[in-house]
Order: sequence, then structure tokens, then C-alpha cells
Amino acid sequence: MGNHFLRLAVVYVLFGVTLGIVMAAGHEYTLAPVHAHLNLLGWASMALFGLWYRSAPSAAETRLAKLHFWAHNIGLPVQMVTLAMFVGGNNSVEPLLALASIVIGIGLVCFAVNLWRFTGSTAR
Repeated sequence: MGNHFLRLAVVYVLFGVTLGIVMAAGHEYTLAPVHAHLNLLGWASMALFGLWYRSAPSAAETRLAKLHFWAHNIGLPVQMVTLAMFVGGNNSVEPLLALASIVIGIGLVCFAVNLWRFTGSTAR
């Protein structure tokens, strides 16, 4: 699971950096929130998840880890597209943007529970 997170983290950082370069070249920063979320939730968070799962291979094999992976990687692309639409003036996507954010949040809760289970005093 750790390698899956790390590989996709690199994909997200490539998108985030490319978006940053395009915005800077055009002096148009409307999509700055998308750029920030790609780099934070896509690159930084996913790379950290991947490194932790690689350091805790038994945690990486749990249902929580798999749910975390899929929730994050289904929610994040939807969140990025709808966030881009929203900051571009399409307010009708707000419910889908909110739902995608909740899905990512559920994934993060799975990670938190998994981390606490495998780093507590009774870690397996």
C-alpha cells in the first residue's frame, strides 16, 4: 500500500507543479486553491502516508488502509475538478465539492485509526 501512495503522490505533485508553472506564466492565479490542494493533499500528505505505510507493513495490509487509499484517491480528483469549477464561478458544483471533501475526510479518519492502532502501547 505504501508504494501505491508514493507513486500517486508523484503524479499529484507533477500536476500541482505544472499548474503552478502555468499560472505563473500567465499571471493568472484563480486556480491557486487547486494548486495548493494538489500539493498538500496530493503530494505531501500522500507521500507521508506512503512512507508511514512502508514503515508499518502490517498496517498497510488492513481494510482501513485500503479504504483510506480508495477514499483519498477517489475523493481528491473529484475535489480538484469541482474546486476548479467552483473558483471559476460555477457555484452549482458546491454540493459535489463538499461530498468529495467528506470522502477525503473519511479516508483521513481511516488513516488516523490505523495509525493509532499500530503505534499504541498495544501495537501489533
